[in-house]
Amino acid sequence: MKKAPISPILMFFLMTGTLPLAAQPASEAVQDAKDFVATSIDARGEAYAGIARQIWEWAEVGYQESQSAVLLQAELEQAGFSIEAGVAGIPTAFVASYGQGGPVIGILAEYDALPGLSQEALPERRAKIKDGAGHGCGHHLFGTASTAAAIAVKDWLAETGRAGTIRLYGTPAEEGGAGKVYMVREGLFNDVDVVLHWHPSDRNDASPATSLANRSAKFRFHGISTHAAGAPERGRSALDGVEAMNLMVNMLREHVPSDTRIHYVITRGGFAPNVVPDFAEVYYYVRHPSAATLEGIWERVVKAAEGAALGTGTKMTHEIIHGIHSVLPNESLAKLVDANLRRVGGVSYSAEEIAFAQAIRSTLGSPSLPLGSEQTIQPYHPRTTKGSTDVGDVSWMVPTAGLGAATWVPGTSAHSWQAVAAGGMSIGAKGMQVAAKTLAMTAVDLFTDPVHIEAAHAEFYDRRGPEFEYRALLGDRPPPLDYRK
Repeated sequence: MKKAPISPILMFFLMTGTLPLAAQPASEAVQDAKDFVATSIDARGEAYAGIARQIWEWAEVGYQESQSAVLLQAELEQAGFSIEAGVAGIPTAFVASYGQGGPVIGILAEYDALPGLSQEALPERRAKIKDGAGHGCGHHLFGTASTAAAIAVKDWLAETGRAGTIRLYGTPAEEGGAGKVYMVREGLFNDVDVVLHWHPSDRNDASPATSLANRSAKFRFHGISTHAAGAPERGRSALDGVEAMNLMVNMLREHVPSDTRIHYVITRGGFAPNVVPDFAEVYYYVRHPSAATLEGIWERVVKAAEGAALGTGTKMTHEIIHGIHSVLPNESLAKLVDANLRRVGGVSYSAEEIAFAQAIRSTLGSPSLPLGSEQTIQPYHPRTTKGSTDVGDVSWMVPTAGLGAATWVPGTSAHSWQAVAAGGMSIGAKGMQVAAKTLAMTAVDLFTDPVHIEAAHAEFYDRRGPEFEYRALLGDRPPPLDYRK
């Protein structure tokens, strides 16, 4: 009779001389489980680095991440997850699940790139494709590390027979497309107990951080075209409408709360100076820590657009592109993530990586962190960031916590060619491993001790307040699948 193969987790116990989980005191069992998920992630480190590099090469922008989403789904399906693809009306969104019953622990995965940031994995500015996209926010690492963590936890659940469900959420178009909001609106997080996430960074940090709520729209002005010299009186310039709106919004900056952020870019302004433009478009972002305050400011921006159209004799329409809530922090969870990040530790550079890092740092001006800080964990310090993320909407529906891992050279900013360069080589892959292990270990804590989930839920409902009712800031619009086209 053919002998059954020894399972990986049993082999781990035999090699390390430890007892199966059920035969050990709870604390020892948890530590052994954490060792196992970390070892599992390390064992497939090269494979995961290859997956991340492939997604980096594709550099697919929001809602167009077809190859990236399929690659991650295939990895999860091969590992035993059931896949639901094309959720929430988004072809590149998916949910991968393993297990039965509760608790249900979700892990977020992103994989969209940024337009205009194409870059070789070199410490000098050199685009791979002229005007092409690049992973300036490291989402190729984000999606891969989250997948690695989910698979490691799944293997542990399978071998131990522990109850519970691990769920990987493939969330596209974080960069301005608000993919997670449509998934929240669809109810895909309604049965989840805790959500974990992470983000590439120039440092290792699990401090809880809130963010800015954000709403964006494209304001489109329609005028009358004519010869700008031969018959200017017949024309009504759509570009005048855009410029008048921008002038009024810029004056508005003096009369909004100081923590407001307003940004815009003219996406269409006409084609020739001697042709009065009959169409022009400006794309606006407005941010504030409070969603309620943001909505009031937004109404004034829309009024400025209406006034601009009235004054220039044009017509104006606007399309909400995305709207996201601020992140609701959860310190109960954040402290758990922080403890696991400290257990994992930072990364150490090889001689080649040090040379690469030094070359990158020579392009950064005055880096905010010293070289070597990638080996350490930053002090735990709750803070407010000035960016925005669609993780915010998830955090108002489910207790949520995450971390940043040092995938970039210390001092590097997100959305930069330097971030793309480091993310395409071993520095990025090393930081990705730190994140994957931290997420997996935190999931082990949540599965093994219900006290952690209870504490997270108590804080969540206290912070959210009894009167809270979720409302998507983007309204009932469908996903803008073509917003990057």
